[in-house]
Amino acid sequence: MLRARVVVHVAFEDAGAFGPVLEERGYVPETLQAGVDDLGDPLAPDLLLVLGGPIGVNEEEDYPFLREELGLIRKRLEARRPTLGVCLGAQLMAASLGARVHPGPAKEIGWSRLALTDEGRASCLAPLENTAVLHWHGDTFDLPEGARLLASTDICTHQAFDLGGFALGLQFHPEARGGLVERWLIGHTCELRAAGIDIPGLRADSARLGPALEAVAPDVLRRWLDGLPGREE
Repeated sequence: MLRARVVVHVAFEDAGAFGPVLEERGYVPETLQAGVDDLGDPLAPDLLLVLGGPIGVNEEEDYPFLREELGLIRKRLEARRPTLGVCLGAQLMAASLGARVHPGPAKEIGWSRLALTDEGRASCLAPLENTAVLHWHGDTFDLPEGARLLASTDICTHQAFDLGGFALGLQFHPEARGGLVERWLIGHTCELRAAGIDIPGLRADSARLGPALEAVAPDVLRRWLDGLPGREE
């Protein structure tokens, strides 16, 4: 039995399309709420999945639990234990690896395609090459030392990185399910209005583009899990 620890920061940003794949690959998921639950031994789970949220890595004074979370991720990465971060999760991974997390040139909220690097096309992200993904962030990160850049967009150069095959950081949201985006529109309404986002337009784009992402996103996770060090056939 394999154990997957899933760390959420807001309830509606959950494992999404990745959840069924974890169970399919033999993982028993345990979902914990950052800032509320004890995140436990960083080395205990076979897989750590850290998801997104509306707070920033650098807001430790307002959200002291971030120090614990960063420490947990740092210990796990030092031990080269399988770790996957999405959006805030990827930023926490980058910060844990010593990279700078900082505001991006603009908020990137909406659907657009990634520009995969050559290494990205040869990676688990290959199924996303011609598929729009959901972006929802204001901060970005510098590429951690030793990491490989897998994808970019015009707004955000560092959209995805791989470290040693055991760590994958994704700034975008491949796990998002378009049919459930209303939860995001409600939960992030203050951010959306402050950024001048066309909420009906984002809802329509999610309904139009979400199904294609949901069709290929599970294969992204399957490829990554199957390629973890020690798991190759």
